[in-house]
Amino acid sequence: MSNPLSIAASQFLREREESERPPRRTDQERNRPAGSTSRASLRRGELPSVANPKALMTARGLKKSYRKGPIQIPVLRGIDLDIRSGEFLAIVGQSGCGKSTLLHVLGTLDAPDSGEVHFEGNRIDNLPAAGRDILRNRHFGMIFQFYHLLPELTTLENVLAPWMIAEGVWTFLRHRRLRRRQASELLEMVGLTHRAKHKPRELSGGEMQRAAIARSLIAGPKLLLADEPTGNLDKETGRQIMDLLGRLNRERGLTIIMVTHDDSIAALADRTVRLVDGRVKEY
Repeated sequence: MSNPLSIAASQFLREREESERPPRRTDQERNRPAGSTSRASLRRGELPSVANPKALMTARGLKKSYRKGPIQIPVLRGIDLDIRSGEFLAIVGQSGCGKSTLLHVLGTLDAPDSGEVHFEGNRIDNLPAAGRDILRNRHFGMIFQFYHLLPELTTLENVLAPWMIAEGVWTFLRHRRLRRRQASELLEMVGLTHRAKHKPRELSGGEMQRAAIARSLIAGPKLLLADEPTGNLDKETGRQIMDLLGRLNRERGLTIIMVTHDDSIAALADRTVRLVDGRVKEY
């Protein structure tokens, strides 16, 4: 299947047995500089602590181009960006300016051609594929314009999907009562308790987006990345989604990076970054 969760599932299940073995430190790991991230620590869901980090996430000199036939099209042309812990940042700009590409690079869904991304002081853009998958599954939450819910699962099962992927079948079954309780609490928070047994085709657009938000929170992420979360919704439903994101930011201290083309939606965030032709033009 083409859904990102389905693709990641097969990778995590292959990694499960290896990740549960006690890690052995190599000479290279023993000599690793302070503040760097080992593959073994990522498998355990850990990121080393860094004293007094200046920002939760930083990007420096990000460049990204795509090729269309013989033509190379530059999208990001050298982005520098700092995201503070607990802030709600909106990235705005016209279609094609590079804002979704920037979000995908920050979330390790795509790699920059040059430049670096650091999370909690640790470089993440050059991690191996398994490390990036684990980072997204355990430390980042992601919501998209088109929801990406699995159609064969109920709302509750969709919220549980990240845990199913991360833990593997047998570990998840041992923890299933705790995980179901966590998922049910999230559905209550987003107002979907009455839809727990419904499948995506039975939900409205706003309900699907709220289910996607609940799913993004199930692992207790430190950072939420939202790509046009209201772009497929009517104005009133979009405002409800923004109210929910605002509460998560204020009440839980969740750091949020949101991409939107709507300046009125961006105005609800703490800070706005505007992209023009792949460059930051104003704050």
